[in-house]
Amino acid sequence: MEFVLIAIAILVVALITGISLLVGRGRRTTRLDSDAAAGTTLTRPRPPQPGTDTVPGAPSGATVADLVEPPTAPPVELPPAEPEPGLVFETPPPSAGRLVRLRSRLARSQSSLGRGLLTVLAREKLTEDDWEEIEETLLAADVGVAATTQIVQRLRTQSLVLATASGPELRELVVRELTTALGPDLDRRLATDRHDGQPAVVLVVGVNGAGKTTTVGKIARSLVGDGKSVVLGAADTFRAAAADQLETWGERVGVLTVRGREGGDPASVAFEAVRTGIEGEVDCVLVDTAGRLHTKSGLMDELGKVKRVVEKHGPVDEVLLVLDATTGQNGVVQARVFTEVVDVTGIVLTKLDGTAKGGIVVSVQRELGIPVKLVGLGEGPDDLAPFEPRAFAEALVGG
Repeated sequence: MEFVLIAIAILVVALITGISLLVGRGRRTTRLDSDAAAGTTLTRPRPPQPGTDTVPGAPSGATVADLVEPPTAPPVELPPAEPEPGLVFETPPPSAGRLVRLRSRLARSQSSLGRGLLTVLAREKLTEDDWEEIEETLLAADVGVAATTQIVQRLRTQSLVLATASGPELRELVVRELTTALGPDLDRRLATDRHDGQPAVVLVVGVNGAGKTTTVGKIARSLVGDGKSVVLGAADTFRAAAADQLETWGERVGVLTVRGREGGDPASVAFEAVRTGIEGEVDCVLVDTAGRLHTKSGLMDELGKVKRVVEKHGPVDEVLLVLDATTGQNGVVQARVFTEVVDVTGIVLTKLDGTAKGGIVVSVQRELGIPVKLVGLGEGPDDLAPFEPRAFAEALVGG
């Protein structure tokens, strides 16, 4: 009797084991790629892999590839950036000269800064009250106390010339002083070129609501307009719409997006995005990170983790901090905290059109020693421009 019970037990165990194996194999056939198991997927599936002959007696739909466990994960193969029938990718304009074309967007800023300076300086004789008015104009435009003091002192030394200067000469003087305050010698080049057989890796960080994801999409458009290939990494896994939003930006210009499941590990998504860019031999990988309050230490520590994980592939070439220009001096406080966590290499100032105060560019650079590399001058897809101090100063002054 005991032998019969043992035989029955063995049979039950074997049956359960066989069923579990069949279920496991069935699950693997539903995966589009190996990234799905890690919580990340490509927005476009990979091309079919060879070896799809079915096996007699195997579960329905099973193939040779299903029944043989691959020794290693298959390499990433980026599908060609070709539009579907009836779909045409947009062709963005190149980034060169954008700031000059968008200078009219600073109309309201110039009324509070440039025109205000010209109005006072055009007076026949400048009194102490006039100089105080100039200081107030600069401070109201978020230029900052230290930069305001320096600009006023430089203008004071040329007060005798100003007394007899013509309108064009006066305008040129103000443009020259503002350009000097904007740091014309700072290196504002974006590190987005492929190098040493690797794509450039750009990490984009910032607080909630600064327009970070939109900025990543606009940067991608700008790079495509300059003839570069790009992969987007949607590492903002905490905001449900962030990955969808970034994917939409990419689809418009034929750029691939690597995204994760909502609430997944952002570091793993960033890691997979860089891996995809490396194996796809693209020029640049743009990684969008989750927005975070600069006062939350836990979230800031997580941002440092994302950077460390990405660096397992190689160094991060650029860390861009997105700041909302309408936040004024609070933006400088935010930026200072971010620089303590990651090595920020450039600032992107958004919402500089309309109601923003253009002087924030001066104070951010002066306080942090980090160049403003890009400025957002509108809500259009191509309203992000490389920052050019002279063109920006001329736009502020107007005329």
